[in-house]
Formats: sequence, structure tokens, C-alpha cells
Amino acid sequence: MKQIVETLNAQFKGKTPEFVLDWFIKKHKGKIALASSMGAEDQVLTDMIVKIDPSVRIFTLDTGRLFYETYELIERTSLRYKKNIEIYFPSPEDVEKMVTEKGINLFYQSIENRKECCRVRKIEPLKRAFKELDVWICGLRRSQSATRTDNQLVEWDEANGLIKLNPLIDWSEEDVWKYIKENGVPYNPLHDKGFPSIGCQPCTRAIEPGEDIRAGRWWWENPETKECGLHNRKK
Repeated sequence: MKQIVETLNAQFKGKTPEFVLDWFIKKHKGKIALASSMGAEDQVLTDMIVKIDPSVRIFTLDTGRLFYETYELIERTSLRYKKNIEIYFPSPEDVEKMVTEKGINLFYQSIENRKECCRVRKIEPLKRAFKELDVWICGLRRSQSATRTDNQLVEWDEANGLIKLNPLIDWSEEDVWKYIKENGVPYNPLHDKGFPSIGCQPCTRAIEPGEDIRAGRWWWENPETKECGLHNRKK
């Protein structure tokens, strides 16, 4: 699989996100989906995907701790593109057990607790969403954080046994917002209030001028630990 991934990265080097998406959507028809966090990058990808093939699945994870603005954006996006975004929820039993044993805001107590919360609320539901998929489309960009500088356009997700496609990997933040403005793409109003990266409400804050764009995510941790476990696994 490593050889295939290397070949694909070489094949699509310098190609536009739309070109890459079109090829993979046609190649993996019915076996490809966008995993959207409803962030700016994923909204760009939603717009591109719907223009290429409106039948492609788009899903998001409702952790139960999202901002109101994120829920409102899910509705606006669905109406704009006339497409139901699939919603995956965590197991109620797993959430109840975790909260009962470790507390409602366990994630502030240790990195281990925070990663356990992410596992229950995000990673396990994502595994269910991945069933019958060959490719998952993701909005990662290298310039987003120190943990993502080594990510590639095409990667092999060993843990889930499928290809991870990052069409915007080489885009800058300016590229993202230029596309949003030019195409009238709906986005989370929190982006206009100092939130460049938006996750669960208790784990996200606005950033200060000059801070890294993901500084507001799990701000009490060191930069090298700021992933929930969905990304940067063994390729």
C-alpha cells in the first residue's frame, strides 16, 4: 500500500483540489465520503464535492458538546446544498460510563482523560461511519499546526484500513477564505470572532493575535499533543 500511496502522491502533485476530488470520486464511486467537522476547510470541500457529484456522502460527528453555532451551520449547509448531512453520535452507554467514572469535564484533568473523551465521542463514532468506505476525504492542511507538517495529499490510514485524502493539504488559510468569499460558502460565524479552529465548546477558545491558528484547541496542552486521535496515525 505504501507504494500505491507514493504513486498517487506523485501522480497528483501540483493538481487542483477539484481535479483530485473528481478523480477519486469517479474511481471510488459509492465508497468515498467527506468526514466534515464543519470547519472552514470542510465547508470548502463540501462546496467542491456537491458541484462534482451531489450523491457523495458527507457526514459529521455530534459529540454532544458542540457550539450552538456549529449546529446552526449544519442546518444552513444542508439547506444551501439541498443535501442531508449524516450525523453520527457517540454511544450513550459509553458516554454515561465515562462521565460517571471521571466527571463531566474530565478532559481538563489529564491528557489521558482528554484523549479518552475524544475516543468515546469522536473516534468510535467515526469507525462506524467508515464502514464500507475505501476513501475518506479530510480537510487537513500542513500549515494548520506543528502536528500536521508531515501529512500528505494521499495517506494510508492503517488503523481503519482505508485511504485518507487531503485535497487542501497545500492550501494556505488565505486560499481557504478566498474560496469561501468567492463562492458564497456558508461558514461558522465564530470564525469572525477569533475562532479559526472550532471543536467541542469546552475545549475551544478564541485565539490572540499572532497565536498559531490551532492555539485555541486544547489550549492547556503542549502543541505536540493537540490531536484527538483521528489524524497522524501510522501511515
